[in-house]
Amino acid sequence: MENNHDIDKKFNEASQSWEEPVTFPGFDKIWSKVEEKLDEKDEKKKIMPIWFPYGIAASLMIGLGAFYFIQKNNSSENGKNTVAQNTVSPKVNSKIQEIDSVVKTNIEKEKSVQKEIQKPEILVHQTIIPEPTISPVYHNEISLQNSNIAKDNLVYMEPDHDGVLDKEDVKPSNEEIVVKGYKTVKNQSNILSGTSNTSSEVVKERNQYSILNHSAPIIAMGDYQNYSSNFDIRNEFKQKNNISQALIGTVSGLQVVPNSGIPGSSKQIVIRGISSFSGNTQPLYVVNGIPKSADEFRKLNPNSIQSIEVLKDASATAIYGSRGSNGVIVIKTKKLSRKERKAFKQIQKIQDSIRKASQIQQNNEEYDAFVENPFELTKNQSVSTFSIDVDNAAYSNIRRMINNGEYVNKNAVRIEEMINYFKYNYPHPKNDQPFSINTEYNDSPWNKNHKLLKIGLQGKEIPTDQLPNSNFVFLIDVSGSMDAPNKLPLLKSSFKVLLDQLRPSDKVGIVVYAGNAGMVLPPTSAKEKSKIIEALDNLRAGGSTAGGEGIELAYKLAQENFIKGGNNRVIIATDGDFNVGASSTGDLQTLVEEKRKSGIFLTCLGFGMGNFKDNRMETLADKGNGNYAYIDNLQEANKFLGKEFAGNMYAIAKDVKIQIEFNPKYVKSYRLIGYENRKLKNEDFTNDKIDAGELGSGHTVTALYEIIPNNVFSEFLPKETELKYSDSIVSQNFSDELATVKFRYKKPDGDKSNEIVEVVKNSSPSFSSASADFKFASAVAWFGLVLRNSDLIENKDLKDIQNLAKKGKGIDEEGYRAEFVRLVEAYRSTMKNK
Repeated sequence: MENNHDIDKKFNEASQSWEEPVTFPGFDKIWSKVEEKLDEKDEKKKIMPIWFPYGIAASLMIGLGAFYFIQKNNSSENGKNTVAQNTVSPKVNSKIQEIDSVVKTNIEKEKSVQKEIQKPEILVHQTIIPEPTISPVYHNEISLQNSNIAKDNLVYMEPDHDGVLDKEDVKPSNEEIVVKGYKTVKNQSNILSGTSNTSSEVVKERNQYSILNHSAPIIAMGDYQNYSSNFDIRNEFKQKNNISQALIGTVSGLQVVPNSGIPGSSKQIVIRGISSFSGNTQPLYVVNGIPKSADEFRKLNPNSIQSIEVLKDASATAIYGSRGSNGVIVIKTKKLSRKERKAFKQIQKIQDSIRKASQIQQNNEEYDAFVENPFELTKNQSVSTFSIDVDNAAYSNIRRMINNGEYVNKNAVRIEEMINYFKYNYPHPKNDQPFSINTEYNDSPWNKNHKLLKIGLQGKEIPTDQLPNSNFVFLIDVSGSMDAPNKLPLLKSSFKVLLDQLRPSDKVGIVVYAGNAGMVLPPTSAKEKSKIIEALDNLRAGGSTAGGEGIELAYKLAQENFIKGGNNRVIIATDGDFNVGASSTGDLQTLVEEKRKSGIFLTCLGFGMGNFKDNRMETLADKGNGNYAYIDNLQEANKFLGKEFAGNMYAIAKDVKIQIEFNPKYVKSYRLIGYENRKLKNEDFTNDKIDAGELGSGHTVTALYEIIPNNVFSEFLPKETELKYSDSIVSQNFSDELATVKFRYKKPDGDKSNEIVEVVKNSSPSFSSASADFKFASAVAWFGLVLRNSDLIENKDLKDIQNLAKKGKGIDEEGYRAEFVRLVEAYRSTMKNK
């Protein structure tokens, strides 16, 4: 209100030398137009054009300008009055002085209040037009229409000391209405401990000064020239009335930090109790299940909020992964307006383009490309052979990508590793067999009229006190690339979980590698736990990565301390970024293939993101008699190295191969779901020199075949080739057999394989009768096919996948299946916005 003093000066000069003013030329035309519009308004009170208040306001601004500043040539028109019919015109100087006194007093009050509480207030000057349409005041239901005040009179309204406009505060006057608006500040003496707030709590304060939200024309005294043509007095409250302001003191657990004072800057919102070494305490915002940026969050109208929930610590990271490390603000809204939805989509597009550009620049992860298995014609090729795979790194890696809102690389999706991340309820083996064989045949959920054959192995579970003694060598990458919170620090914490599972008779040695490899700790009894932990805590990241040299030294140390009949294993922990010595995938494969002959097994633990080399880690595990896991958080470390320690660290069978022969009488075509990198030649099945997968204590392994029955036509059938000498006639002796499954395996310290045979009978059960394991394994495979954007499935509806997974959740004591359902839902929500 920079012009207040000038206005006062002009006003006083006008009152001291008062003569009835002469209107400027054209004033009659303006007011005639106003009166015409008012007459139309009387006839159609229920229809108010949007431009009406602004036209009235503009006219009054012109009139007041003339009233204040036109002082010359006023004697010839004294007898004329051009003001609207029912508007009271001042006739004597005393009235002008009274008006001037009221305005000046209120301006001074407004300035003093502004200094004391630094809360801006709006002083408005209003002339009442006959029979205006005024929305009722929200607080105490005050309405001028319902009051006893004559419509032609002007009233003075001012809130009393409580800051609320009551009926008693409406005082008659002969001239005009002067309205003072105060924002009511709610004093809170305590903060509730709950973490949920409803919309009424968030926006309760806003409605207490809704007196300003009416349709009568308003002119703000002071710096009104800065308002645009879309004038709205509520714009004065816009900065205070956003969602950041609305959250102050209303949502427990949140702290709204005042802005820097820079015009246009936003208040910072943090979750109390969250601290960060990097200085970043920005929480994750999730609006209606969809992660949003801070800018999108600030676009929310507080009136649109239904509830707000604050998550932090384990409750945040368990659901949202590393993105929830600074806490999560979960917002549910009422139905958003079209304008809000449009604004969200625009911001989302910008944020997505920024994120994708950032990922392209920063993401240097490597994955081996592969083509999904095609359908095979049974009459041309009735036999399929592959090695089992107990790795589960792909699932936790994909989970990390989805939780972080990253693009999911299709080559990171190995469906067999996703399926085998979960345990299934298979019967335990009998007698001296190392595993049991389980099959189930039912409908395919993604291709109509197709079938699925599920083959499951259940490893024999060895009691902990009967496990052989262990000789573990930790091979730890301490190169510069491991200098990140989710790499070396997480690695140390993970190995401490493993140490808790060891017995005094077990030994641990530590080898590290960066520019060079070296032994940090010679093989030490696990009972000296503090000594091992001290060696781990002293590790620091820096330098290049001589991975090949480190592997050589680790195997040498394990060989020197080899326990005959025991569990000898090298556990390598790295991001896979080898760049010195034997570092290519081919060099590493040759190295580990040579080392596996020593009888030492290998476990690979992958850490980190951005430069993660999945292809090298998978090669080490596949070719080195080993297994492979990706550790994205401490919960995953507890699962792989704690709860499933025996299965992952103690092999009960090695070089396990599966060969299945389909009966062409019932199977027209088939394909193996996943296991693309584990397929073997048919003649390799009986060759004991060919390496295959290992099965651990209590482990389960599951494989799925998709089958096109003989009486079904499918668009995915491969083209048939006429064979001259092939005999497709099947002996009636095998008429009830769908397929024959063969298994070959070696004992952990053996060189000769054993064979087990299982026959699968043909049947036609309904899908409703399928087991929970069949439904859940199908849902996981289905999700993997969608992530790979498979060309061999009809139905790609993520909602159907989610529903099927829920039906197959069964007894889920650890909650891993429920987490999968949430993961599908998160990915589904993300895809909706793309």
